[in-house]
Amino acid sequence: MAPPKPKGSGFGHWLAKLGTRLHILIYRLSGGRIGGTAFNSPVLLLTSRGAKTGKKRTVAILYLKTDDGYAVVASYGGADKHPAWFVNLRNDPNAEIQAGAQSFKVLSRIATRDEKAELWPKLTAMYPDYQVYQDRSARDIPVVLLSPTS
Repeated sequence: MAPPKPKGSGFGHWLAKLGTRLHILIYRLSGGRIGGTAFNSPVLLLTSRGAKTGKKRTVAILYLKTDDGYAVVASYGGADKHPAWFVNLRNDPNAEIQAGAQSFKVLSRIATRDEKAELWPKLTAMYPDYQVYQDRSARDIPVVLLSPTS
């Protein structure tokens, strides 16, 4: 009997990674005109440094525009662990984003309890599954604020 495949292996995982890479490439090439929305919500590209490798890693993520930047949710689909990009930002809060055709550096921080309480209804109105994810997760799903630095 063959040993079980580790999580994150197999054709489905490979296909998901390919789809993500294509989304990021098309978003960049089109200045966000293609791939700039998903689930009726705006999408930005977040590039952070890998906590273990130090290599730049980019993800496409839904966002909410705030008065002084952007709010993103580290939901990971309601998994009981944080997404890698969140771990990367905890290790190094400096990152880069592309929102549409604009690219700039940002400083990230976790929203305070009061900030999250104010933003959460707006975030769940934008993408209701965030509440579904929170309800099924044992962790408090963080909201991350991205403030432009240049």
